[in-house]
Amino acid sequence: MSRQHAELAELAEPAEPAQPPTAGLASQSAIDREIERIQADEAASGLTRTQSRLDFAPYRSSLLRHPTKDLHHADPEGVELVAPVFGERDVDPLEADLTIQHDGEPIGERIRISGRIVDGDGRPVRRQLVEIWQANAAGRYIHKRDQHPAPIDPNFTGVGRTLTDDLGRYSFVTIKPGPYPWGNHRNAWRPAHVHFSLFGTEFTQRMITQMYFPSDPLFALDPILQSVTDPAARDRLVARYDHDRSEHEWLLGYTWDIVLTGSHATRMEQEGDDV
Repeated sequence: MSRQHAELAELAEPAEPAQPPTAGLASQSAIDREIERIQADEAASGLTRTQSRLDFAPYRSSLLRHPTKDLHHADPEGVELVAPVFGERDVDPLEADLTIQHDGEPIGERIRISGRIVDGDGRPVRRQLVEIWQANAAGRYIHKRDQHPAPIDPNFTGVGRTLTDDLGRYSFVTIKPGPYPWGNHRNAWRPAHVHFSLFGTEFTQRMITQMYFPSDPLFALDPILQSVTDPAARDRLVARYDHDRSEHEWLLGYTWDIVLTGSHATRMEQEGDDV
């Protein structure tokens, strides 16, 4: 065979198929088996874990991002000297309505999320800064890192904030978010959820958690939610539908109370959780 013929034959050979983006990722069934094994081991040991494990293997990136060394103690007063400062008048009541931030109305199911923030003894946490952020109804965030093929809603940014009142109550009007894919494993989808950020009396006391919606079929498949291995603690992350908070021909209501301390405390995110 001449050199020219050999080169033509080489060009005619099929190229190696490109590796799909999911190559090397575990299947959902493999993730499910890992979750079941961990939860069975903890149940057998009698361990009750109301907060997420830092190294929950089915949540792949937790193995890379959780702290591996002792934390450094910082002077809280020194931190406060350079922390942002806000007053009650800096938070506009209109910021609690995520559906009126643009010229048009956002697409999706309009909902109200409301509840109380209390301490472990049931006492209201007053004047607490509460911030939320979420995906739109199609499961898309307004963020350059979110590039999955779902539409962006030009009339929905997905962020809001408010202050609790003297009874510890808060309320937001928003659009029910959609589920979205993430790269933890093949065909991985996050249940619909809303991120909550809470500030205490100081900015060094910030806590972050997630609220879910009832009866989501993705609950059992989600390693982040399942990293809370105590079923009762997981249930406390799920809002309940509240017909009394729904409004005729306008929106559906959900109630979700947040407990900051004690045996019934709401699960808070660990450093690095961001999905």
